[in-house]
Amino acid sequence: MIEWSETELLIRDAIREFVDKEIRPHLDALESGTLPPYDIIRKMFASFGIDALARESVSKLLSGERGSGGGGLAFGGQEAMALIAVSELAGVSLGIVASLGVSIGLTAQTILTKGTQAQKERWLPGLATFEKVGAWAITEPDSGSDAFGGMKTSVRRDGDEYVLNGQKTFITNGPYADTIIVYAKLDDGSDIRDRKVLTFVLDKGMPGLTQGKPFKKMGMMSSPTGELFFSDVRLGRDRLLGESETGRDGDSKAEVKSGFAVERIGVAALALGIINECHRLCVDYAKNRKLWGQEIGRFQLIQLKLAKMEVARINVQNMVFQLIETLRAGKMPTLAEASAMKLYSSEAATEVAMEAVQLFGGNGYMAEYRVEQLARDAKSLMIYAGSNEIQVTHIAKGLLGPRV
Repeated sequence: MIEWSETELLIRDAIREFVDKEIRPHLDALESGTLPPYDIIRKMFASFGIDALARESVSKLLSGERGSGGGGLAFGGQEAMALIAVSELAGVSLGIVASLGVSIGLTAQTILTKGTQAQKERWLPGLATFEKVGAWAITEPDSGSDAFGGMKTSVRRDGDEYVLNGQKTFITNGPYADTIIVYAKLDDGSDIRDRKVLTFVLDKGMPGLTQGKPFKKMGMMSSPTGELFFSDVRLGRDRLLGESETGRDGDSKAEVKSGFAVERIGVAALALGIINECHRLCVDYAKNRKLWGQEIGRFQLIQLKLAKMEVARINVQNMVFQLIETLRAGKMPTLAEASAMKLYSSEAATEVAMEAVQLFGGNGYMAEYRVEQLARDAKSLMIYAGSNEIQVTHIAKGLLGPRV
């Protein structure tokens, strides 16, 4: 794949029209945190028929599993459309994509992959149509990149139930989520770093569950992020994903690593959206802003900045094209490959966005011109889905082996 098809460009233009009409007028409210993004996402789902398609897809999946024990969601051929949508949204409001991606791409996908038939019927319909907002909770105050080893949130068996205690932080959608995936270590008396990690599904309003208020952040302000607190939350076995502590449905570490890979390949599309928007704004500004009687685009140092932005745009776009072809072939990048994509694209987007601020000069430092927002959002990509420092480790292990 070397370019977008005519159909894909039509899809892109339709999304841009929605963005201009339904998102840009509300950017100030989204960026201040006074307007959560969920109603805008639901309006987008309704406008493009995504809610109806999701409802039909989940219905077919669940009825198929009831009848034959098989089935799955059909995503073939839709990879380009999804990545185009993600990219276009990221260029105007990265937080909207984060909230949507965590709810659909992590919360719903975890239930789809790991849940029993009854659990899928219970939680998937609301999540797939975005009637319900999902959160995916693994990060803790003292764990960070050491997600498993540093995990302190725990569950203990109590008869036929479990009792959950602990705390999660930096949880996208945490303050408002209706359905929450929580990872916790089973307190079985073994060394805490070696304990099995189990996955549970919680619902808003459960006794002992507290959802903290949204944090104030540097970027991605349109995506509410907060803390979750668990104080003797009682969980029936029906809330243990897979309803098993052993075998394929037991320890969740492998499944979490797969989720990390999905998050990281998505960063390339997010980065492309930010780069495209910076590129567009800077080219327009260079053509119209005048100094010493001429457009600043005539100055070679400005041309150098624009040229480097174009190189970054081409590189990251080609990375996205390669990703689409890989997915269409029914393959997934390895964790090391996903980390490489995340590392390069996030650094490219951050560099482009900071150069955009510089190109705009004093105007670039003002929120009115939007490159200021893009710079703040781009920086988050170097931390989001695992800091770039940990990506280096995963890439090296992929090249040299796990003992590195």
